[in-house]
Amino acid sequence: MIRILIVDDHAVVRDGLRRIFDEAPGETVFGEASTPKEAMRLVREGNWDAVVLDISLGGRNGLEFLKELKQIRPRLPVLILSMHSEEQYARRAFKAGAAGYVTKDSSRAELVNAVNKVIQGRRYVSPALAEKLVFDIQRGTESPVHEALSDREFEVMRLIASGKTVGEIADILSLSDKTISTYRARLLEKMRMRTNAELTHYAIKNNLVD
Repeated sequence: MIRILIVDDHAVVRDGLRRIFDEAPGETVFGEASTPKEAMRLVREGNWDAVVLDISLGGRNGLEFLKELKQIRPRLPVLILSMHSEEQYARRAFKAGAAGYVTKDSSRAELVNAVNKVIQGRRYVSPALAEKLVFDIQRGTESPVHEALSDREFEVMRLIASGKTVGEIADILSLSDKTISTYRARLLEKMRMRTNAELTHYAIKNNLVD
């Protein structure tokens, strides 16, 4: 019997994941959480084989929650499920402690395979990402500039590049306008840029926005 905790703030996604695993061979017991607080309670109380975690939880950064989760359950494998492409978040997810990363447009077979791999203590990387990583290593590619950003700075950069104002970003992330402006100043300095237009151009060129 496999015990999987599904953490996603959309009920339709949780229901879809349950159906996928119900149709897979073997018996699976599920837990569900729609908020980080609820998920943390279930993680503390339950004995789970794996967690399937949405990277976006109603404004809360899933990577921040992942780090908190790994502090209390360092050996619990977490598979990140995201609507964002691997170029945007996969590297950061693995650095934060994820055991695997799949996008929401992945096939059912790929999702089941990914969960089974992380439960076995292995890592799941899609063939496309694996090929890119090998290519970067062989080419001796230096880390892109945005890799120097913190997870929060990276998130602010993506929102700026998608056309959001400081006030809109503050509402989305439940932070003050002043705090967002501080993050903006920091990330501009780290990336050696001066304007939002430069940020937007960079983000689009590097496939960092949807």
